[in-house]
Amino acid sequence: MTNQEILNIAMQQSALDIGCNLDDFLKAEPVIVESTIGEQARKYYSEPIVCNLVSYGNNVVAMVKPESREIVSNYVSSRGNFHSCFETPNMHILSDSLKSLDAKICFMAEYFLPDVQRLKALPCKFETRILTSEDFQSLYTDKWHNALCEKRRELDVLGVGAYDKGELIALAGCSADCDSMWQIGIDVIPEYRRQGIASALTSMLAVEILQRGKVPFYCCAWSNIPSARNAIRSGFAPSWVEVTAKPAEIVDSMNKE
Repeated sequence: MTNQEILNIAMQQSALDIGCNLDDFLKAEPVIVESTIGEQARKYYSEPIVCNLVSYGNNVVAMVKPESREIVSNYVSSRGNFHSCFETPNMHILSDSLKSLDAKICFMAEYFLPDVQRLKALPCKFETRILTSEDFQSLYTDKWHNALCEKRRELDVLGVGAYDKGELIALAGCSADCDSMWQIGIDVIPEYRRQGIASALTSMLAVEILQRGKVPFYCCAWSNIPSARNAIRSGFAPSWVEVTAKPAEIVDSMNKE
């Protein structure tokens, strides 16, 4: 696959996620779509969602509900630059407006796609093994919570483990979050960090995913500098961003967990 083909697949999936058209992400002006999460959306999306703002670097495409349409439309149309919709202090305007709907901003994330001109399986000084779902059954612990998701075990399909004297010291896993794209997560136990293991396993897994005809993608919070650096070292590049608002009671309950 070429970089353009990978980007098109990602934009098509985002269109399926929020109920718009791929071309909407290429327009110069904001696009508002009134919809619910699509049947072919990535598995981690769930209702209720008050609004979801997505940008691939050209504009903002916003999925809204009838009650949030005016608030979000006014917000995205009043920003001078599309990227300012995802920045503070501007985002406080959206946050304050959402209070009238008893909603809050819930998720803010940056997504990465592989750059096939740079992506290659990086070397690891430890033994590595390709793992499948059968190998994961005993690994659903806090130690590997980024690489695997216990709530959606059935989606964890492939991984690469690093071993020191037979002991698992790092794990990159991917979940089949939709038909065309598999998301990568990585965990390295603390005493083995800063040795290039994370980028080695992430890049190896990305290559394995592409060889299976799927698009690997990687997500992290904007503040997670180590994770973002790992994505870039592994051959990924920043590709799109999202901001999601949910009912306040859901956000508050998440903060209590």
